[in-house]
Amino acid sequence: MAVILASVFGFVGIQHFYLGRWVEGIIDVGLSIGWIVSFARGEILLGTALVAADFIHAFAVTIMLLTGNFKDGDGRVVCYPGQKLTIHRG
Repeated sequence: MAVILASVFGFVGIQHFYLGRWVEGIIDVGLSIGWIVSFARGEILLGTALVAADFIHAFAVTIMLLTGNFKDGDGRVVCYPGQKLTIHRG
């Protein structure tokens, strides 16, 4: 479910709230509001920088979720159903 949320609503950060990562969720929502407001006010350069940062963050989180390299708010690794995770003991 988190992978779908990240793929569809990654810009807004809904996946962070779903996974119990509230601080990241609030930051992501703030970033989204920031670029929307920037474009609405005609601040194209700032809006472009914020939307680029938001896109890069959403893309990185989606990749981390797909590869099993993301943890929820309780520190558990998040994976999609049927994903095989390997445990590295160091």
